[in-house]
Amino acid sequence: MVFSMDLLGDDILAHRTSIESHGQLLQFMTSPHRPVILIGPGFDPFMRSDNRGDLEMDTTPRFRTLALLVLLTILLIGCSSMPQFGGDRTPRISIAHLGRDDGDPGGFAALRSAFRIRNPGHDVSFLRNSRTLLPYSRTRAAFVQEGESRAEISGGAAYRSSNLTPGDIVVLRPGEGLLADSPLSFVIFEVPSSPPDAVPGYIRPDWDPTITDTPGGCAEEEGAYRRILLTWKPEVGPYIWHGLNAHRVRIADSFTHYHPVDGGFDEFYLVQMVQPEAAILTSPHVDAIEARDVDRELASQLFRKDKLAVGDLVYLPRGLIHRGLGGVLAQVITVPGFRPGAEIGVDHHLLAISEQLGLSGDEMIPYHADAATEALVK
Repeated sequence: MVFSMDLLGDDILAHRTSIESHGQLLQFMTSPHRPVILIGPGFDPFMRSDNRGDLEMDTTPRFRTLALLVLLTILLIGCSSMPQFGGDRTPRISIAHLGRDDGDPGGFAALRSAFRIRNPGHDVSFLRNSRTLLPYSRTRAAFVQEGESRAEISGGAAYRSSNLTPGDIVVLRPGEGLLADSPLSFVIFEVPSSPPDAVPGYIRPDWDPTITDTPGGCAEEEGAYRRILLTWKPEVGPYIWHGLNAHRVRIADSFTHYHPVDGGFDEFYLVQMVQPEAAILTSPHVDAIEARDVDRELASQLFRKDKLAVGDLVYLPRGLIHRGLGGVLAQVITVPGFRPGAEIGVDHHLLAISEQLGLSGDEMIPYHADAATEALVK
């Protein structure tokens, strides 16, 4: 029996939990928005047959009591699995190692939870080795991470086909799906707003002649590979969307910066190639660094360093200082987008702190030399 049949829709299957109750299987399938309850054969506290053999709601006292107990249990379980607000809201890096054999389900669950708490109405999922993205009621941006295939978007105004390789994006409007000839792996972002009509269903940075290298941001050196797929400003790239931005970039040594909590954006690295020293530095100590209120003890632990590997999905929430270095090819994804003036550099503060503490050599706080000569805001 399915209870609340009208709740079943295409926004189901975020996760499942199974519970044994009196020998019967109750399977809970919950979306990010609401629960749908499937009750196994033989366990039917809510319904009874009428004299025509149909099912109707049983409202006798004994069934009402059992029904209330079941519903209370469901609510308690559902609430315990939902992201909780409050507590320590210090911004921290989250990394899901999607390139591992098991896809790092624990790491991805933690990353997804942190992202959803900070961005109501958004979601992120990972689909490995699939030929199909089913039609869905919300807008999605699906980033190809593994595999090569011919694929076709269906369900919209027209059938559209394209080749797909890592680095490409498939933009699916509500009601659209994707069918590929060969398995592909995707990182998929759900976004509340649909893109303008001018944004195509397929965005291919290495094949679209309107997308060219644009040095800047995390890769300012001449000849840098930095291709802007979705952008905030028309003078930067051809495809404008204020719901989500992305550029594919090779990062050798970026300037150290953060995006403010108010008016900024969250950022992801979807790592697609690395050199041996590829890493990311992060620090939550924005206030202390900007006030230059750092003693020697804090200076020694001001930054955390994480090595990066192919398949890593790195989440950098607003308010977290970060710097990529060592050779990383990544899709840099932002929600909602690269708002102008929301990249605040701190390298000039880092150099000043090291100087006021008399640090030298390996004791010095790491900083980007070219970005440390003056305050930098992009």
